[in-house]
Amino acid sequence: MKEHVHDMNDDLLVKYLLQETTLHESRTVESWIRATPGNQRYFDHFKLIWDRSRELAATSSVDEEMAWQRFQQRVIEDGTPSRGIVRTMNRRTSSWQVAAILAGLVGIVAMIYYFGRLGKTPVVLAAAEIAQVDTLPDGSVITLNRHSSLSYAGGYNEKKRTVALKGEAFFSIVPDKKKPFVVEVNGITVTVTGTSFNIKTTGRQTEVIVETGTVLVSNGHETIALTPKEKVIVADPDSTLNKEQNTDDLYRYYRDKTFVCDKTPLWKVVKVINEAYDANIVIGSKELAQQPLSTTFHNQSLDQILVVLQETFGCTIERTNSTIVLK
Repeated sequence: MKEHVHDMNDDLLVKYLLQETTLHESRTVESWIRATPGNQRYFDHFKLIWDRSRELAATSSVDEEMAWQRFQQRVIEDGTPSRGIVRTMNRRTSSWQVAAILAGLVGIVAMIYYFGRLGKTPVVLAAAEIAQVDTLPDGSVITLNRHSSLSYAGGYNEKKRTVALKGEAFFSIVPDKKKPFVVEVNGITVTVTGTSFNIKTTGRQTEVIVETGTVLVSNGHETIALTPKEKVIVADPDSTLNKEQNTDDLYRYYRDKTFVCDKTPLWKVVKVINEAYDANIVIGSKELAQQPLSTTFHNQSLDQILVVLQETFGCTIERTNSTIVLK
């Protein structure tokens, strides 16, 4: 099964419902549930349909194909349309396998419910190999970094503007104090009324950088306000929220294909270059990694950037398979 836009794996929810999670996993699920009202609604509906599904899966005396059909019918009766999934089960299929198959549909159903039922199917925007610019129904503009996605309900902007992010995106939000703009990501909530900011997720870690206006970041336990040139890095939803100054503009690279370096440590520049070019550049010494770099790369190839680094620091470049070593 895959993770949905709310960044909680359905397999882990099933494991939690079966009381088979470790203490750490249980705390992760419970923290996620408490993080937002939307997460609580998702879990409640997931559990409701899961309980029904498990009853079917645990009944070994029934015809499993008929059980599957009855489950699909129950989904339809709940007001959520069937996704047209057809699955044939043989007699050797275990109860757990049946339950796992049903859980896949449960996840889809719960996600649809999470965003609103009856005509409010979620809209999903996704960027593949290149960054993508999209305009939301209220006129707000987002730039999705590659391999990132953003989802929102069909009723977006009717009462509130809530979206869910996976990956990285830059937001330029149209002001509307009556309808705050809310981003749900990695168990935290980012709320604004009209501003511009960048959100980046790496696993469970989330980074928020503000360009204009004020942004509120909450993990369900505390809330902090960020203003321009400030950022927060949240390791996980239970982490303490500590804001700090943002000292560079490297995060902008996917929007304008520009790397602006102003006495920036080489290790930080290389980290972003690796992300941008799917490269594997390794710095051969700690001394070289800390060397400051002041230059601007605009829409240049990886080889052109490497030549500049070589000439600037007087280092050598060794290539081994897909690894590039700066020495």
